Amino acid sequence: MAETAVAHLFAPPRVVAQERADGALILRSAEPLGAYAPSMAHLFRAGAEAHPERVLATQPAGDGRRSLRWGEARDRADAIAQALLDHGLGAERPLMILSGNSLEHLVLTLAAYTAGVPVLPISAAYSLLSSDHGRIREIAARCTPGMVFAEDAEGFGPALHALADDVPVRVTDLADLERTTPTDAVERAYAALGPDTVAKLLFTSGSTGAPKGVVNTHRMICSNQQALAQCWPFLRSEPPVLVDWLPWSHTFGGNHNLHQVVTHGGTLHIDNGRPVPALFDRTVKTLREIAPTAYYNVPAGYALLAPRLEADRELAATFFSRLRFMFYAAAALPEALWERLRVLADAVADHAVPLTAAWGTTETAPGATTAHFASARCGCIGVPLPGVTIKLVPDGDKREIRLTGPNVTPGYHRDQVATAAAFDEEGFYRTGDAARLVDPADPARGLLFDGRLAEDFKLANGTFVRVGRLRTALVSAAGGVLADAAIAGHDGPYAAALAWVNRDEARRAGAGADEVPLDDPALRGHLAAALATLNDGAGSAARIERVLLLEEPPDMDAGEITDKGYVNQRAVLTRRAADVARLLADPPDPAVILPA
Repeated sequence: MAETAVAHLFAPPRVVAQERADGALILRSAEPLGAYAPSMAHLFRAGAEAHPERVLATQPAGDGRRSLRWGEARDRADAIAQALLDHGLGAERPLMILSGNSLEHLVLTLAAYTAGVPVLPISAAYSLLSSDHGRIREIAARCTPGMVFAEDAEGFGPALHALADDVPVRVTDLADLERTTPTDAVERAYAALGPDTVAKLLFTSGSTGAPKGVVNTHRMICSNQQALAQCWPFLRSEPPVLVDWLPWSHTFGGNHNLHQVVTHGGTLHIDNGRPVPALFDRTVKTLREIAPTAYYNVPAGYALLAPRLEADRELAATFFSRLRFMFYAAAALPEALWERLRVLADAVADHAVPLTAAWGTTETAPGATTAHFASARCGCIGVPLPGVTIKLVPDGDKREIRLTGPNVTPGYHRDQVATAAAFDEEGFYRTGDAARLVDPADPARGLLFDGRLAEDFKLANGTFVRVGRLRTALVSAAGGVLADAAIAGHDGPYAAALAWVNRDEARRAGAGADEVPLDDPALRGHLAAALATLNDGAGSAARIERVLLLEEPPDMDAGEITDKGYVNQRAVLTRRAADVARLLADPPDPAVILPA
């Protein structure tokens, strides 16, 4: 795709690189970061005043959708802001939200921003999938919320009951809060807002340890949106229209996507689907009705979407009709799927629709790099955003990404030990992720994600398994039939994988019925042959000796998908310990697939 075809979308990347004597490589954007708003509340109020009748958000309701207009959101947020202040909420008494994405969740968030009250959105899984609700009680004990909201009184009833001794006010209906009359107290709270005001506390997915409460300031969020706008200048003249399912308890959906809409006066259509077969029809229904201008998803979502678009050109025509780009979380998109999406866009759209990626963490609000150039290859996470400085530090045969900038968290909530450990002696945040240059001679071509350092492990023979590379190699060798995988085998004689099937691709590869059972002989034969091809001539650390297919897809709410959008190895192997035991048992379980 020619760069000139998307010149109006992307600012050209300009990178300054410095190789230091200590082996570290310093990268930063040559573009200075522009001025940014003091808070998200300032951006929200500006939008409500400029276009009060514009739709801010919608959500499914029966056969239609409920809408929330910008002006209405402002009125409701001011009333609730007063109620939050009346109940004693503030910097040390945040607002805990247990519910998923909804208009009520959005209004509460905007109210809290206005009142200077940190928002504490909690993954629904901690409430709905837990028998003892230990995790949310631990979070409540650390964060001391002054109020908890759960929209579904019945479904979240046990969780609310578990918090009865920890949170003084429990709300399931916003009506009483919205009847509060705003006073000068709201305006005083709004006037006191500044870049260092805490906007929210986001708990990490725990991909390398216990979840931690990441302090997200308005400086982090607003500077991040300013940097992204400099890379994607079309956002300033074309308010984004998103169709999005990504949970607001994670930084991808709750910071990157939601705040992009608020910053640029756009509209967010809440998708109540998920990238799992049982719920994906909801996503397709929404995409039939609403054409997004930018589309954000994780690789599992694109794996389900691509065959739907290929089989239904009417759906594809709507999807691409005003789409400026497709965006994925960087690490896990197989190259075959990348090519299919590119071919689809070229065949259906009457304009260039690049497929782009980025990288960041909960601690970076979340953007740190983005591939704002059409020539980016699959797996490229781009170049540093304006205002961000990246330090690539040698770690064995890899380089860890460390960074600094206004988008970086000041630390973890009430956890000085974790905060101190998170930063190096120069003040760079230690991400634990690795990256390498696409072209060492030209840093402007971007970085390639190179896995999580903590995910790599040794086999019994002492050789290191590079989990990120091996997982990608397995998925690619399967030719799209595997949607994703988690690699096991720590301290064992070989590496093995738990994997998920892309059933649409399995049918294309010659497997049987529409449902494609996991014991389908054609499917098993295809994967056994793929393992043989992968392993041919490979050393022990680059081989996969066993695969066990899983029916239940990775669950983002359960932490099995990280905030960066890829499989959380630790969470999957821990949550599915019984499957790991089956995978590695001797003699092999009959369900385990071996190389042909």
